[in-house]
This record gives sequence, structure tokens and C-alpha cells, in this order.
Amino acid sequence: MPANDEMRHPRAPGPPAYVTRQPEGGSRTASTMKAAVIDSPGAGPRFADFPGPVVAYGETLIEVTAAGLHPIVRMLASGEHYGSQDMLPMIPGIDGTGRAPDGTRVYFGGVRPPYGPMAQRAAAGFALPLPDGLDEVTTAAIVNPGMGAWLALNRRAALQPGETVLVLGATGVSGRIAVALAARMRAGRVIAAGRNQAMLDQLGATATVTLGGPDDRAALAEAVGPDGIHVIIDYLWGRPTEAVIAAITRRGLTHAAPRVRLVQVGTMAGPAISLPADVLRSSGLEILGSGPGTIPRAEIIGAIPEFMSVAATGTLPIEIDEVPLTEVGTIWPRHGSRCRIVFRP
Repeated sequence: MPANDEMRHPRAPGPPAYVTRQPEGGSRTASTMKAAVIDSPGAGPRFADFPGPVVAYGETLIEVTAAGLHPIVRMLASGEHYGSQDMLPMIPGIDGTGRAPDGTRVYFGGVRPPYGPMAQRAAAGFALPLPDGLDEVTTAAIVNPGMGAWLALNRRAALQPGETVLVLGATGVSGRIAVALAARMRAGRVIAAGRNQAMLDQLGATATVTLGGPDDRAALAEAVGPDGIHVIIDYLWGRPTEAVIAAITRRGLTHAAPRVRLVQVGTMAGPAISLPADVLRSSGLEILGSGPGTIPRAEIIGAIPEFMSVAATGTLPIEIDEVPLTEVGTIWPRHGSRCRIVFRP
């Protein structure tokens, strides 16, 4: 979605402002609503009636305007993600945008299972006002993939100006944002690696590596060069990550190994790698995870306004496929799109 004029003038970042409404009497039940409903882990959702959420103390009843279909949403719904909960039937989703009871435009999350954002209404555990210039559909599309990159670079890798960054899986939605954010954070070099060369050429990276060739290790080593690399943001894992580790490994007893922070964010190429023990003894490789469980929830929520302020500038890449929620059963199986699907109730 192209940026409008207002998106060039974001509100200055600051501490998060929370929109909350504590219902009278401690809880309130809304009427039946339309929602995406999943009845079993092996099946996609259907568009159906579902009882409205019970709003508990400290939660906010949101009139939902948009909810993103992120890869983690599919994984949670299928039971494949470590955060999955066995509560069926369920409404999928992890975040969305909407209107608080006072009409404020908000980004929200923290919806208690079996409820989720893909419905007409949601009882949100937290709700944050949107900055001026950031519309609700763009917010629903970009915050989840963007926060994955923002936290990996800022919190886990603690990227410093002038350092070299390799984004492994740079042609995905999250990877493209990570490349843009690394450049914005004044990385010295940004190396983008992925399978789609045409997409890589559009990213404005310092160097690119097309994966899936005859020798990924050699191609990555050439891009890294003699000066080495400081940060790897990894959305792939599996064989591409093994190739990266081999590319940065040095042999000998007299070399001084530079510190390399590999931040693991996604597993699009596989759930496991083979890691030789001597790599950890002979190199400066540090492997860090970035996701729920590695960063306190309060810190994640506190960082969302920082990222939304950046997103409001309109400088981060995001392509959006906006779809009515009534079509959820048809759209859900779609994979591999360069667009982020956003449902509108």
C-alpha cells in the first residue's frame, strides 16, 4: 500500500500510551458475531457465527477493522508452533487494528484463546494508539513482520552503526523490512540473501547473494569478503544457515575470530541444522533466538510504538492484499505470496 502525504510526518516516538477500558462489574459479554472459526487443527477456518468475547478486567473491547494473516498465525492454528494452545473451536490471529470504545484508532493484541483478532470484535489485552499517518490496514500488515526485524536488530543483535549485516531470507516480507531497517540504522554494509534475484535487485542492499546455486557457501563467503560480518538475521535456518556458518568459519590457531551474532527468527528452510562443535570453539559465532520467550512481553509491547513511528514514515517495504473476512476459507491456504494478506471483517 503506497504511503500518503501524512505518512511522511510521523509523530515523534515516545513511551507507549495504552488505551484501556475496564468494564463495569468486571466483565461483559458481547452478542454473537461473525468470525473466522477453526474447528480442528488440520482444517482451515470457515466464516461463521461465534459467541462474542467476554471482556475481563483490564481488557478493551475492540471493533476490529483489520487483521493480518502472518505465517505464525497459520502455525499457531495448525498446532505446529511452540506457542499453540489446544483450545477448539478457535478464532485465529495474533494482532489487528480497530477502534477502542472512545473511537481511538488502535493496534491491539493479547487476545485470550480461544478468541483471536479475525472477528468483528475482540477483547484485547493491550491496545496502542496508531501514530498519525499510519492507516489501519498497513498497520495490521506490517507490525508483526516488522517487529520481528526490529527486535532482532535492536534488542537481540544490538546492531551498531558501521557494522555489516547479512539478512538470510531477504526476499520474504520480514526479510525485506529487515534490509530496510538495517540501512536505516546505519549499518556499514547490508548483504541480502534469498532465492529471488529479481526481488533482491530491488532491495537497495550493498550486496546480494542468490541462494540455491551450485555452491552457496562460496557465494556467501565472496559477499562477506575479508572484513567479515557482524550480524546475521536468519529467517531460513536449515541448509542455508549451514552454508552461512561454513562461509564465516576460519581455520588455524593464530587467527583472531570476530564476534558474529546470528539471530534466529524463522525456519522457512527447515527446523534443524547440523552444527560442528569446532565452529563454536574456533569462531566468534554466537547464536541467539528472537521471539516470544526470549524477550519479555512488556518489553515487546513497549517497543511497538517505536516501530510504528518508523512505519509511519512510509519508507519500509510492504505489499498488501486486502480481503474481506468472508473469503477466509478460500484465501487461507494461499502460501508463498510476496504480499501480506489482511482480512477486513
